Amino acid sequence: MDRVGILFVCMGNICRSPAAECVFRHYVEEAGLSDVIRIDSAGTIGYHTGDPPDHRMRHEGKARGIPISGQARQVSIRDLHEFDIILAMDKSNLQYLQELDPGTDHSHKLRLFCTYVTKFYHSEVPDPYYGGRDGFQLVMDLLEDGCRNLLNEIQSELEA
Repeated sequence: MDRVGILFVCMGNICRSPAAECVFRHYVEEAGLSDVIRIDSAGTIGYHTGDPPDHRMRHEGKARGIPISGQARQVSIRDLHEFDIILAMDKSNLQYLQELDPGTDHSHKLRLFCTYVTKFYHSEVPDPYYGGRDGFQLVMDLLEDGCRNLLNEIQSELEA
């Protein structure tokens, strides 16, 4: 594996996926691998296109020393071709991705983010949008754990 592209996907691209992008970017930069790992995020809906991440998500990232930034965009068929690993935050997002380009099989690239989470018993990253601060804290806990494990896996593959 020479260069790898990682795409994080949630529904609106204003809470979970931009936070995952920024958490993962933080770890990738710490590891000195920014030149070999491409990172982005997108949403399954275009309602928030152009918007920054939710202020509550930004607040939670800032509290942990990880700035959450970006601009929402909708996932496209092109993303399925350009990225090597595409991580959906929940089963609904995964199903959307599976149906996005039925003529081409990208199933080997599509995974639930929580397949990388080992410290928590969650199969999905819950959408914190309609809840309180504890939901955003849980999202960050899951993202920090999963992103560390994802980076460890990629580092192992790069060294092989």
